[in-house]
Amino acid sequence: MAKIPVGILGATGMVGQQYIALLADHPWFETRFVAASPHSAGRPYKAAAAGRWHHKTPAGEQVESLIVQDANDVSRAADAVKRGDLSFVFSALEMEKETVKTLEEAYAAAGVPVISNAAAHRWTPDVPVLIAEVNPHHAEVIPLQQKARGWDRGFIAVKPNCSIQSYATPVWALIKAGYQVRRLMVATMQAVSGAGYPGVPSLSIIDNVVPYIGGEEEKSEQEPLKIFGAVKNGVIETAAFPKISAHCSRVPVSDGHTACVSLEFGPEKPSIDEVKRLWAAFSGEPQSLNLPLAPQRPLIIREELDRPQPRKDRDQDKAMAVTLGRIRPCPVFDLRFVGLSHNTVRGAAGGGILNAELLKAKGYIS
Repeated sequence: MAKIPVGILGATGMVGQQYIALLADHPWFETRFVAASPHSAGRPYKAAAAGRWHHKTPAGEQVESLIVQDANDVSRAADAVKRGDLSFVFSALEMEKETVKTLEEAYAAAGVPVISNAAAHRWTPDVPVLIAEVNPHHAEVIPLQQKARGWDRGFIAVKPNCSIQSYATPVWALIKAGYQVRRLMVATMQAVSGAGYPGVPSLSIIDNVVPYIGGEEEKSEQEPLKIFGAVKNGVIETAAFPKISAHCSRVPVSDGHTACVSLEFGPEKPSIDEVKRLWAAFSGEPQSLNLPLAPQRPLIIREELDRPQPRKDRDQDKAMAVTLGRIRPCPVFDLRFVGLSHNTVRGAAGGGILNAELLKAKGYIS
């Protein structure tokens, strides 16, 4: 079977590079189009990424020989779609929010589907924010989005903030089982790779914790409610619960976001054994569809008192699983636990690729 040709916007950045690395041996998709800033445009990818490539293995001759396009020139991708040389693009753009928003809309309007990592469209009412195991049904808004905007082939779908991946899925598993989660307190300890490259200055993070990451707490408190919401009247209506309070800190860890979470339930409260049973048994559409990048077990429970730990657990099941531990009663709320996910794989490029696999399986891209 011929592979589907895909493109990457922001291909020279850290997330763009992660896309290239994860797509190198993908059974369905092949990187055939790369775009970045005007500074990188017009050069082979190998030259554009020289001195900036962050992976142990090279990008590969096929990608290294691609000429980097100017991401601002939508016509290049649109023409490639018309020729059959491109099906859709992953957006890993690192620009000002309104610039990204306008540019992604321009790609979609030109007939190029956009599967985005950027935050620009996460609060656009008719754009789904997908965690493939949690809200695959939100893809139903895509035809409504296209109709409302007069787009023929193009659309926009996004993935959420990287830090909420470490707790949104286990919380959803409990909601799905019929338990109402009324309130959620979370403190995230976020890896330096989440800040991109060059990221946090070394003298600011070594031997230190920085208790502020711009915009992270607002995203952590709001995005899960859209993910837990429902498609109504052509848009996604956010859920009323849980009420969320978040603290987000940058810590001296290379990869892996850790979340310490407390939950309050009502009116019924699951036992600790029931929570563990539900999490161990949890599965979703990606698993039933055998999607290539789907973890076999989305939620992995560790019983050791000192797990999960980023260095030991972030790469579990293709670095796409959420590892859970310290599941115990909470003296203030009802339940507390620690969740861990790989922020540049599950939380970024890997999550985007899994969303693309889901949308292909559902017939939205081909």
